[in-house]
Amino acid sequence: MTEPSTPARRSAHDAAHLRTTADAYDAIATVYAELPRDDLATFPLDRAVLAAFAELTRGAGPVAELGCGPGPVTAHLRDLGLDVFGVDLSPVMIRLAREAYPDLRFTVGSMDALDLAGGELVGIVSWYSVIHAPPKELPTYFAEFRRVLAPGGHLLLAFFESEGGPVTEFDHKVTAAYRWPIDELAALAGEAGFAEIGRMLREPCEGERFRRGHLLMRRGA
Repeated sequence: MTEPSTPARRSAHDAAHLRTTADAYDAIATVYAELPRDDLATFPLDRAVLAAFAELTRGAGPVAELGCGPGPVTAHLRDLGLDVFGVDLSPVMIRLAREAYPDLRFTVGSMDALDLAGGELVGIVSWYSVIHAPPKELPTYFAEFRRVLAPGGHLLLAFFESEGGPVTEFDHKVTAAYRWPIDELAALAGEAGFAEIGRMLREPCEGERFRRGHLLMRRGA
């Protein structure tokens, strides 16, 4: 039996935050999309995490990349053999993704209230997108992830890790964003019904400021 198809409710504060985030990404979307799209080529550990996720979900059903931006990670997942589509809050980002990857499906939407039936997905990738969720609102996002994932479905989170500190807001170039302790983020997802399968911490490479965290999780029954 699948979960009900009612999306998560958002607070007035989060609704205002989402409008601010969408407007900020709309404003820089063209410049953002012109950045190199082969970043993954220089990060073998990141590719390995995505490959593990792909091995767990390939052939099982649809997968969504939530917060897909102009689409390069969605395309990478496609190349790994997944039935994948992208969702992003920014209409301009979605337009650019459709132009760059016309063979893929991209839709405008918010990851806290997805236009999907309960249990419709077998996998979700959130690649540096939950970083913009206000910390108090993040449980709502995880509840929505659980709703749209089938039992046993997989969730992959990529985020900026706080390196021993608490949840910390930082000066993201686009809009408000947060660094998370990996244990705390894993615990929060666990409270929403996700069991950790594995994790990967990567130290910053040249030109990066922060440690990168990755959590691979499975939705419970």
